[in-house]
Amino acid sequence: MSDTASTVTASPLPPLATQAERLIELGVHKLARLPADDLRIFAENAGRGDGDTLLAVHPDRAPASALAPLLRRDGKPGFVVTDMSDVDRFAPCAVELPDAPLYLIAGPDRGDHMANWSPDEALPELTKADRTPLLLTEGIHWVLQQPAVLERNRCFMTIGSRLRKADDTLDARTPAIWISSGTGRDGRERRNAPKVGWCWWGNRHIWLGFASATSRRG
Repeated sequence: MSDTASTVTASPLPPLATQAERLIELGVHKLARLPADDLRIFAENAGRGDGDTLLAVHPDRAPASALAPLLRRDGKPGFVVTDMSDVDRFAPCAVELPDAPLYLIAGPDRGDHMANWSPDEALPELTKADRTPLLLTEGIHWVLQQPAVLERNRCFMTIGSRLRKADDTLDARTPAIWISSGTGRDGRERRNAPKVGWCWWGNRHIWLGFASATSRRG
């Protein structure tokens, strides 16, 4: 793995109790229709975490469209690109989630070492390394708790989320989180804002890695 990726994973996540309070401060518990104390109790029972554990809300409770505007960078809110109005239809694909409103993600990594790989190339490599690709909502949770993980020219795809079409084939779009340059339909006012968008399954991008984790548990 590259030094850049190692630097990202070496920066510890806050204790789980602090992460719970962060989500409560942002109102995520209300989006998820959960009492604030449910987050606090879950975090307390889970312990401090080891600096490498992320608290997440199940996407059925807090979808990407509701979480993305909570992101902030340079004082600007996050947004979903205009041609991804179906963002919440991107569901877990070949990823098993705990059957619970709250769960933990161990060992999140940005996957910088796979920059300039296509999703089609990256997924087998992650599987071979016994890692699981992050969902879009999990990637948003990560940036909410650790904003520094989103760097210009060092952003990431979340290929655990895919859209299955009516004919049972998978949509060729794959979700990603990066930083807007303020061009095109984004608008100049959104320059440097966190951005939820998509890339083609077969395309490579030198500035996008593939976010993954070692495991999930309830």
